Amino acid sequence: MPEPQRTKFLIIGAGPAGTAAATTAAALGARVTLVEAQVVGGAAHLWDCIPSKTMVATAVRIDSMRNAPRLGVTAAPGSIDSAQLAERIATISGDINRSWVDLLSSQAVEIVNGKGRLVGPNEAVVDGTRNVGFDVCLLSTGSAPRVPAWAEVDGERILTTRDAYDLSTVPERMIVIGSGVTGVEFVHIFESLGSKVTLVVSRQQILPHRDPEVAAVLEEDFLERGVRLVIGARAIGIDRSDDGVKVRCDDGRVVEGTHALLAIGSVPNTADLGLGELGIKESGGFIQVDEHQRTSVPHIYAAGDCTGQLLLSSVAALQGRKIARHALGFPVTPIDYSKVSQAIFTEPEIASVGLEEADVAAGGRKVRTTKVPFAANARAVLQGNPRGFVKVMSDPATGVVLGGSIVGHRASELIGIMALAVKARVTVNVLVDTLMVHPSLSEAISEAAE
Repeated sequence: MPEPQRTKFLIIGAGPAGTAAATTAAALGARVTLVEAQVVGGAAHLWDCIPSKTMVATAVRIDSMRNAPRLGVTAAPGSIDSAQLAERIATISGDINRSWVDLLSSQAVEIVNGKGRLVGPNEAVVDGTRNVGFDVCLLSTGSAPRVPAWAEVDGERILTTRDAYDLSTVPERMIVIGSGVTGVEFVHIFESLGSKVTLVVSRQQILPHRDPEVAAVLEEDFLERGVRLVIGARAIGIDRSDDGVKVRCDDGRVVEGTHALLAIGSVPNTADLGLGELGIKESGGFIQVDEHQRTSVPHIYAAGDCTGQLLLSSVAALQGRKIARHALGFPVTPIDYSKVSQAIFTEPEIASVGLEEADVAAGGRKVRTTKVPFAANARAVLQGNPRGFVKVMSDPATGVVLGGSIVGHRASELIGIMALAVKARVTVNVLVDTLMVHPSLSEAISEAAE
């Protein structure tokens, strides 16, 4: 092979972490080479965040049309053009990809298409043919949907979440297996698009790791929509026929539908990266890192889903920016993962930051919890979205806001106020004294604080 081409900063994987690290490092004067086997933007733009939220946008518009009569508007229920929706998803993903490529090119970032693999402490090879040397390396290779041994995905009737965007027609009867964040989002999407949806829930509630009060609101909404909830049933097999599928559960129940969607977690894309040869530690395939995202080889970093930390695009991007600064010698404060805001894009939306009820119960910490329902909020009522609440958690001694949850319309936008309060250690008195617009959904936050 030819002599390695030297570069200051090598990044393998161009998802949110990789692109954020590349732009930051380039702005700080580094020579950056970005290796990506598929498209710049990674799975977040191809199959995950952007496509799913594009479908959510369509689902929310349909929901608005359904609810229009309650606001005095007579409107047709609308119909779905599956081909046009698929084209819109592809167009948006393509536009974002081109924007990233243009930005990176303007910063003189070298983009190499291919699969990267570490072959030495300061050397990688792309597609087995091109060697690239580096002083610092970031591994940000993401993850892929988990497919259990009992399921044979065919992309037609038995699907992963990445097969859900290219269907020629809306499934007549969709079975969603998995009631975590991704599962409930796809329940909302397909029910709104017109499917009869069944959700197979292995635990005793949907969103098993979230506040039970929050989960209860979403369960109530699902039931009102006609979603069938199969509670306490773990899927153990899927049988396919020409016109449908049967999902077998461990308690003997069998669920029938036309399609089945697997939403049961993800696995890291770390196979054949050369980790073992370099002594880079991993656990269950996830790369182990320290507080600055360094692996057990200090000049090799890892970020995003392949580390198994919070699997959020926003977290991955922040990790990437901080890694670039740390690797180039700038002072960096480690991420405080206890203050990361999160959202679930159902309708009603769910968002949280900081402490939640489960954290308090497990830790035995004294916390004051106050809650205001959106049914008491003028804007929510007049818009026809009274479901849900704002919950604020604070220190009873100091009044400092420690966290909270919002379930309701636009919760993903409202949580930003609480995220800032948690980050800045704002007290409930400050929230009370902050004049929110009237009428507005944000008033519920100051009212809960009061």
